Formats: sequence, C-alpha cells, structure tokens
Amino acid sequence: MAGPTQVPRTRTVGRAVARRLLVSLFVLWGAITATFLVIHAGGGSPINAIIGPNQVSPEVRAQIISDYKLDDPIVVQYVNYFWRLLHGDLGQSYALRMPVSEAIAGQIWPTMQLVTVSAVLSLVVALVIGLATANRPGLIRGPVTSLEVLTVAIPTFWLGILLLTVFSFNLNWFPSVGSDGIASLVLPTIALSATPAALLSQVLRHGVEQTLHEPFVVTARSRGIGQTAVLVRHVIRHAAMPVITMWGLIVGTLISGAVVVEQVFSREGLGRLTIAAVIGKDLPLILGVVIIAATFYTIVNTLIDAAYGWLDPRLRDATSPVPSGPIDGRRADDDT
Repeated sequence: MAGPTQVPRTRTVGRAVARRLLVSLFVLWGAITATFLVIHAGGGSPINAIIGPNQVSPEVRAQIISDYKLDDPIVVQYVNYFWRLLHGDLGQSYALRMPVSEAIAGQIWPTMQLVTVSAVLSLVVALVIGLATANRPGLIRGPVTSLEVLTVAIPTFWLGILLLTVFSFNLNWFPSVGSDGIASLVLPTIALSATPAALLSQVLRHGVEQTLHEPFVVTARSRGIGQTAVLVRHVIRHAAMPVITMWGLIVGTLISGAVVVEQVFSREGLGRLTIAAVIGKDLPLILGVVIIAATFYTIVNTLIDAAYGWLDPRLRDATSPVPSGPIDGRRADDDT
C-alpha cells in the first residue's frame, strides 16, 4: 500500500520561501514607516542639514523648503517618498548633495566585509567550542560557560575599546584606525563576532547534550556504532537546527552592530554614514540605510528558511506531523 502523498521538495521549499518573501516585504515596509515617523516625530526641520553652516536669507530658506516639499503634510511626504521608492529612487542626501544610492554604494563594501567575516567567524568558533565542551566534565565546561556569559554581558563598544587599548595602544599589534588591509579588520571582527559566537556555542552545546539522550541515539550506541559516527550522522544535524535559526537572526542584525564597531575603530562604512545622517536629520540617507539593513536581514532569513526545507526532510512532509526521530529518516539500526 502506497504511503501518504508528499509534496515535492521543490514545491514545499518554494512555498516556504514565498511566504517568507511576503513577510519580508511587510517587515521592510514596517521598518521604513517606523523610521519615517520617528524622524519626523523628533521635531526640528531637515532644512539645517540642507543649508549646512551657510547663512541664508528668509526668502532663500523658504524657497529651499518649497523645493524639497518640506512644508507638505507628513502624509503627503510619506506617500511621495514611497512612490519614488517604488521607482528605484532613494532620494537625494540633504547633507552630501548626492543621490542616496551613490552615498551608500561608496560606503557599503567595508561594512559588508566586516559583517561577512564576523558572521563566518562567529559560526566557526561556536561550532568548535560547542562541540568541544558538550557533555564534558565541569572542570572543562565550567570556565568556558562562564566566559561565554561574560562575553554576552559585555557591550560591544566596551569590548572594542578594550581590544584597542590592549592590542593597539599597548602591544601595537594591530592598527587602531582605518580600513586598509587585513590587519585593520582583525580587532573589529573580534569585537563584532564575540557575542554571537558565545550565544551560538551555548545553543549548540545544549542541543548536542539533549540529542545525546534521544532514544535513537541511545539505540545506535547500543548497537555498537562508534561515538564519532553517532555524532556526525545524527547528533550534529539535530543540534544544528536551532543554531542555524539563531545564526540567521544574528547575521541579519550584524549591520546594526557594525555601526557601533565602525565608530569605535574609526572605520569607513555605513556606520559613520548613519551617525552623520542621524545627527544632521538627513532623512533620505537614514531611510536608505534602513532599507539596506532591513533588506539584508530579510534575505538572510529567507535563505535560512530555504535551507531548513533542504536540511530537514520532516519539514517537507506536508501530510504528517513532525516526528521526533532522526532527521535523515533512518533508523539507528540502519547504520550497522
């Protein structure tokens, strides 16, 4: 008798990605709208960002306000902005006197470089520490766990200052400022990836220790399957699922963390651009950075959702509840 009909892998994954894209569009719209309203609710006028330190007559000031339509009701400004956005126009930066797209394009590479290296490093470090300390005696696990908690508790900017003080000012091993060369990337990467690595290693270690007591793992061990084979074939795949979820969320927010790190280490990138835009109430530039950050976040999490569908066959079975067996669907005795 044939088993229940299952939705093909590509169709199920496609539906999951489509749902995520719809949610992502809503999140993107919400982020833009919230930023737009918060900036306007903060009071003041962006006219000062437009004219800069120059002294202008009231007539010229009024003309600038009219040209930029700053006297329009906020609803009208909001609708006009979205209309231009739908046509691919991010607007003109008030302070930089250039298209927002060009301003961002000139600064995005150092930020993406920092974010990418930090994301990869955090995952690698978490895998090494999590697997090395899982199910280990307290003498090994205790100090590592305490260090992880301490790392999570330390603010990123404080860790960055500490790294600068020790390794740049005192030891002179790495440059304290700048974005040129690999050496200038080392300390910012450590500062940005430390907290994510500590969080991910905690989640992975907990997942490994829980999975080691699952019935299918106990059965595999009782049949004489080696510890390494059990770990590779069953335990890691199970324990990695929550790690992948958290890693996707963390990677999506690393751009905001990079803003702080770039300020501490005086690096080029979106961080310095964003700070200057916020101080100067450069609304188009602020919104442009928000769009980039929100888009990056949604893309990463859409890819994570798609990866889930390929990594876990149970999520591709639309006709039955998720079982609690091995992810690959094999019984423990299949490995013997």
